[in-house]
Amino acid sequence: MLTTARGRVPIGQIRFITNWAFCNTMSRKLIENTIPVLAVSDLERSIEFFRRVLGFNVEWNAGQICSVGRDGSSIMLQACEQGSPSTVWIGLEDDSIFESIEQSGARVLQAPANQPWAYEMKIADPDGNIVWLGAEPSAE
Repeated sequence: MLTTARGRVPIGQIRFITNWAFCNTMSRKLIENTIPVLAVSDLERSIEFFRRVLGFNVEWNAGQICSVGRDGSSIMLQACEQGSPSTVWIGLEDDSIFESIEQSGARVLQAPANQPWAYEMKIADPDGNIVWLGAEPSAE
């Protein structure tokens, strides 16, 4: 037995107590958001791509890094040496943007297709990063 602030507890339940204490501190929100960061070779070219193809706006620009966003969601673009391309998932309310993306001249990696998890399409930005977009699966 171990004596704690909650009383005497069998040693076998210590893991539970530790997890309970951790979860108790999680009731206060600590994380504001998570934002993907894509490495790009030409920041201005990438900003233009996200504006033209996806209708994003520049939220801020610090020269070597910026944030572009739409509808309360953001992606950061950072000018740096290219490593391997990254992938960013953009969840959509519906698939209405797919037609305009196809007409924009963007490089389509996967045409709109229904999958069990989403009705999705994939495009590449100018640096080869994959922009994976998806809405709820279509009823077939």
